[in-house]
Amino acid sequence: MYKTVLPLVVAVSFSLSTLADEASVKKIVEGKLGGSVSSVSRTPYFGLYELYVDGQIVYTDEKVSALVVGSLIDGKTMKNVTAERMQKLSAIKFSELPLALAVKQVRGDGKRVFATFEDPNCGYCKRLAKDLAKLDNVTIYTFLYPILSPDSLEKSNQIWCAPDRVRAWNEWMIEGKAPSGRSDCDTTAVRKTIETGRKLAINGTPTIFFADGERVPGAMPLAKIEQKLSQNAGR
Repeated sequence: MYKTVLPLVVAVSFSLSTLADEASVKKIVEGKLGGSVSSVSRTPYFGLYELYVDGQIVYTDEKVSALVVGSLIDGKTMKNVTAERMQKLSAIKFSELPLALAVKQVRGDGKRVFATFEDPNCGYCKRLAKDLAKLDNVTIYTFLYPILSPDSLEKSNQIWCAPDRVRAWNEWMIEGKAPSGRSDCDTTAVRKTIETGRKLAINGTPTIFFADGERVPGAMPLAKIEQKLSQNAGR
């Protein structure tokens, strides 16, 4: 009987100790950084702990003697462990996005769906817009996310107030025709989008979200977008 019970007791003790260590590491890091730690787990590398803090991964030891930010590469497989973990930790539930706040474009059958958060003064966003114009059979939800300048907010409000938001957005982003209409309509959607972006820890534009919840920061090449949409077909 002792042979069967003892391993169980040891396992439980180890589990409780690990949880206690994770809790203490989380508390110390939150105190040092002043941010909220969304998750903490022990890695199989050098006894390091992985913490997800305000949209980025931080590594530390149990004493929090140092904080390390950067990519952790597995020495055997040469896989970027940090990148793989970021893909999982930064994912969202697509169904929880407030899609009514976005500029909605539907092309063809509209079956392939994704969303972007973009600033109208973002050069990479303009490059992305030109690529997205080549896509068919898609529904694109573009959230106006003015974080670069006061003029970004003005342009976002003008686009939202336009009689045809899709046209106003594409004319500016693709053709360079600046919006010139009013900006004093009900722009609650733009304000709420900024709040949503902050909650999702979106720190740069463009940021893309696919139907499976994967987040991609930056202007993703069109071929990669097509590949991802094909993988998500039917969701």
